[in-house]
Amino acid sequence: MGAVGLLYVGAVLFLNGLMLLGKVEPRAAAIFNLFVGALQVITPTLLIVFSPGDPAVILGASGLYLFGFTYLYVGINLLGGFDSTGVGYFSLFVAIMALGYSYANFQLLGDPGFGVIWLYWSFLWALFFVLLGLKRTQITRYTGWVTAIQGWVTAAIPAFMILTGSWRTTTLFAIILTVFGLVVFAVLWPLTRRGEPAGETSETQGTTRMEARTHRFRRT
Repeated sequence: MGAVGLLYVGAVLFLNGLMLLGKVEPRAAAIFNLFVGALQVITPTLLIVFSPGDPAVILGASGLYLFGFTYLYVGINLLGGFDSTGVGYFSLFVAIMALGYSYANFQLLGDPGFGVIWLYWSFLWALFFVLLGLKRTQITRYTGWVTAIQGWVTAAIPAFMILTGSWRTTTLFAIILTVFGLVVFAVLWPLTRRGEPAGETSETQGTTRMEARTHRFRRT
């Protein structure tokens, strides 16, 4: 059941990445964020209820709430046109906790593949903190591309592999995944910085791009 939820985490990350890139309107993305957020709250609750004595299951399920609450928060924020600061600082909490879950996967669960994937997520949610909490709009395109790519690499593809019984986590796989992330996200940085506003925050420019689109829709 956790793999099913992870599959749709991939879908919502891909959609949110496209939203940050200006390809999907915020209200359209908001509805799907609510759907996946609800799924990612119901799923871990059921896992915990039906495996009350299994610490490994409970540990794994507890991390799903971080995603569920993020997507519910984002969906409500987009529909209500609220300030993004709350989502941003919650993302900082998620980024820090993701480091703990990475350690748990490496040391307690014996899953180096997901140990690296949690590091990916820590990096992504740190970007959300900078973009939405600190409102550094100059990283909007970069964050959009990282979000869309991670939707496939950290969620949709691993989930499908788990569902089909082909997931094999090894140290070599974890190393390949690490190298891929370092290379791709490093190369994306200079490519996506072209055309972005240099060094200004949304306090000096108004709201973030996502907030601006949301407010525009509320007036129509």
